[in-house]
Amino acid sequence: MAVNADRLSGRLGSMDAYRGLVMFLMMAEILHLSRVAEAHPGNLFWQVLALNQTHVQWFGCTLHDLIQPSFSFLVGVALPYSLAGRAAKGQTPGRAWLHAGWRAMVLILLGVFLRSVGRQQTRWTFEDTLSQIGLGYLFLFALGNRSLKVIWSALAVVLVGYWAAFVLYPLPPPGFDYAAVGVPADWAYHSTGIAAHFNKNSNLAWAFDTWFLNLFSRPEPFTHNGGGYSTLSFIPTLGTMILGLIAGRWLKAGMASGELLRRLLIAGVTGIVLGLALHYSGICPLVKRIWTPGWTIFSGGCCFLLLAGFYWLIDIRGWRRWAFPLQVIGMNSIAIYVLVHLIDNFVIESFKVHFGRNVFNIIGEGNATLLSGGYALLIFWLMLWWMYRRRIFIRI
Repeated sequence: MAVNADRLSGRLGSMDAYRGLVMFLMMAEILHLSRVAEAHPGNLFWQVLALNQTHVQWFGCTLHDLIQPSFSFLVGVALPYSLAGRAAKGQTPGRAWLHAGWRAMVLILLGVFLRSVGRQQTRWTFEDTLSQIGLGYLFLFALGNRSLKVIWSALAVVLVGYWAAFVLYPLPPPGFDYAAVGVPADWAYHSTGIAAHFNKNSNLAWAFDTWFLNLFSRPEPFTHNGGGYSTLSFIPTLGTMILGLIAGRWLKAGMASGELLRRLLIAGVTGIVLGLALHYSGICPLVKRIWTPGWTIFSGGCCFLLLAGFYWLIDIRGWRRWAFPLQVIGMNSIAIYVLVHLIDNFVIESFKVHFGRNVFNIIGEGNATLLSGGYALLIFWLMLWWMYRRRIFIRI
């Protein structure tokens, strides 16, 4: 695991800023905007903010739902730069594969570790963002230097194959006990037709986990995930990373900025339109929690558009100063991901210990999380800024 970097040249500012926005949105969960919205009933401003800091229950998308796809997408965008850098240093293919394997293993286990914090024993579950990326990373790495034709073909195989596997898996029998798997029988998001094969905790991925996760030591048998998340989501998540790889290849190709921007915009609009068409036709619903192929296409389109926006602002227009706070975050994404999961409560509780339990209530108890969360965000950013100033960048 490399920790120090001695130079920042050759980095694409838009990539770091986009990654920084993604990590900031994740960090900002500590503001608990849903609590603030509850304290201001009927206030549209706070309700819209709270909605976009919450995952949809099943179908659809909010801003918060784009955090994990963006993080995965940017892994793919960065890969061509990583491969070029390692080749420039004379790294052999064998060494590169060893490093890729090491990275995949660390990401998987780091995700397991973070999901186990506060538990009585290791919580063997693999739906964490880092674990999902790690499970698919070696497949992505294998595509890194292949032609774009091969990469597009691999994407089609992943998405069509995953969709077909779900559709071919039999529907639950009449009288299936949905309550036993955490789903009310009258749940509003039950689908019919082809889309029924993607219903919550009665699909292929759920069936796989009832076998796979029970191979590990657990305090009690695994029957379902409350949110419907699953291990097999790493397969369509790989599709998201492949879309990022395509974008990264375009960025690295050195084409004219106008042509690059045009490609990103076309890919973005096409992905969104196609994803919506798959959803409303009933062929494949948009469900982030099980990462349906339709979700991969739709969210991938959103990622292309977000990258296009950052590329236009920073790398074409040259407006860089506004993005500096985001770039500080984006250049140490793994560090902040781990820090937020481990010490967010510690940071806030330490302040309360020294300045009083009600110190954040000075603007009203319902608004307290705005102050406590804002304080924690400032502390985290200052930690990253200190690392940035000293050229300390955590890389796996």
